[in-house]
Amino acid sequence: MQHNSVLIVVDVQNGFTSGGNLAVAHAEQIIPTINQLAQHFNNIVLTQDWHPANHISFAENHPNKKAYDTIQLAYGTQVLWATHCVQGTHDAEFHPDLNIPQAQLVIRKGFNAQIDSYSAFMEADHKTTTGLAGYLKERGIDTVYIVGIATDFCVAWTAMDAAKLGFKTFVISDATKAIDWQGSLQHAWQEMLAAGVKRVVAKQILETENL
Repeated sequence: MQHNSVLIVVDVQNGFTSGGNLAVAHAEQIIPTINQLAQHFNNIVLTQDWHPANHISFAENHPNKKAYDTIQLAYGTQVLWATHCVQGTHDAEFHPDLNIPQAQLVIRKGFNAQIDSYSAFMEADHKTTTGLAGYLKERGIDTVYIVGIATDFCVAWTAMDAAKLGFKTFVISDATKAIDWQGSLQHAWQEMLAAGVKRVVAKQILETENL
């Protein structure tokens, strides 16, 4: 891949794979494809969900609430989740099959107890940045390819923010896995495509020397 492109690998962690506290069905099946794709990129960023135990998005921190209930916060509707990816726990570690030692940057997100954070670029209040956009722009990167978990939440929010921030944005659909809660996957794709995100498959990357 050209030097102006980056692969962003979203939340390939124990917590979102089989046996994890917020497991996405069959999510570990995409890891070999992600590892293969990573061999085609000079620039790679990993994201890592990294929550304190008292995080506002955890259902157990709200009396009489359960996972997938919603609450209203200052920044809008918040889905409540099972407690997951708590800082320093096995659940928060990268999946052991993920093999990308050449990644240059790890963006930890969701560490602010009062704000959830799906996107690699921006927390859910749409104001607090992670610094990733500045990092990429400083390095002359203008094109992002996104893979990982979950298609309909952290991948989608990352992709839409990337497009809003002016990056050419591609989601490699067969290197992502979705929660698909109440039609959320179809809705996420509609929103991504409307935002200018392009949908590609891994084969298109692996068979192309230069995009």
